Amino acid sequence: MSEIKADHQMDAVGLYCPEPVMMLHNKVRDIAIGEVLEVVATDPSTQRDIPKFCAFLGHELLSERAEADRFYYLIRKGEG
Repeated sequence: MSEIKADHQMDAVGLYCPEPVMMLHNKVRDIAIGEVLEVVATDPSTQRDIPKFCAFLGHELLSERAEADRFYYLIRKGEG
């Protein structure tokens, strides 16, 4: 399986709910349908909030992982 490359990055390190999701909403608005956004965050609530955000707005959560104190997400913008 080939590694997915992000077209855009968003750094939410050090931010706490609701800021990461608010930033994500604005960032997704600025990218094209089908492009991939990588999000890096430190707020554990993103593990709940980002998957719900994607499901609710029709974006594809390609991957999520935690390493040390950081959470990484790859999101493909949907048509929603």
